[in-house]
Amino acid sequence: MFSPVAPPDTAAAAAARARQDTLTKPRGALGRLEDLSVWVSSCQGHCPPVQFERARIVVFAGDHGVARLGVSAYPSEVTSQMVANIASGGAAINALAEIAGATVRVVDLAVDAEPSSDQIGAYKVRRGSGNIAVEDALTEQETREAIDAGRRIADQEVDAGADLLIAGDMGIGNTTAATVLVAALANVEPVAAVGYGTGIDDAGWARKTSAVRDAMFRVRPVLGEPVATLQCCGGADLAGLAGFLAQAASRRTPVLLDGIAVTAAALVAEQLAPGARLWWQAGHRSTEPAHALALAQLGLDPIVDLRMRLGEGSGAAVALPVLRAAVATLSSMATFADAKVTDRAPPS
Repeated sequence: MFSPVAPPDTAAAAAARARQDTLTKPRGALGRLEDLSVWVSSCQGHCPPVQFERARIVVFAGDHGVARLGVSAYPSEVTSQMVANIASGGAAINALAEIAGATVRVVDLAVDAEPSSDQIGAYKVRRGSGNIAVEDALTEQETREAIDAGRRIADQEVDAGADLLIAGDMGIGNTTAATVLVAALANVEPVAAVGYGTGIDDAGWARKTSAVRDAMFRVRPVLGEPVATLQCCGGADLAGLAGFLAQAASRRTPVLLDGIAVTAAALVAEQLAPGARLWWQAGHRSTEPAHALALAQLGLDPIVDLRMRLGEGSGAAVALPVLRAAVATLSSMATFADAKVTDRAPPS
């Protein structure tokens, strides 16, 4: 379905690292900002990098049948209500995107309601995904349709000029499905991966853990097959995210990952398109235990850690100004030679 992904430009990365050492600061003094600036240069294929002009956040929405087991603090109808809220500009992601200099798009792949507009529902696969504790989330055909929807959405955004993408999620029950994917792929017990999601109580956590355990038992025979894995225990939104992330990397476009749902999909996207992970950075670390496990599997170090657990792309949106700062330092600072500043202490 996807080919292996070529890595970012190593020559541009080397040039960026060398330029960092000529800027008017002690070497390494900007810490992680220097690493991020090198990554952006390598993704853009030149040094110095240019500032992002069209950062785009795409929120993938879908309902999950497993929510009927009481694994969330909110009812499923909240998904469609929040899709409308995002579309009208009233959600946290809208506020954070404005600060970060990004725009927001929300797509309905499997919300259990009629689409709120033709544009939002253009790639809708079905109304809700199956209860993964006892049945597949999707059919094979639906899974492939959802992955292809994500691919086409990524192409649309890149073709429209997006130079940085942020993947977000919205869906009651999606942390349960995401936790199944992470725990199964990381080979850890459910109790080590299950978190409190939307703010469930201990009884809700026990129900969620039981559902994750049952779904993990179902998915184990197909873990080496990414499409079958998403079909069994993902959902149309997660499959769409996987296709989106894989295609963004294939199109050589950098991506900031968000929380547990997005990062779980990223684990499968890396299976779909090996090497894609080199085009991603982790925007943040959420409070969900499975998120830290997924980041470790991908070898990604989060940019910020603010104890967030909202989803929507919110943690990545908060990280975007940090990434912009990294670009600005490498592209705008003077070198020691240009500023006529002595670049090292005289020998003693």
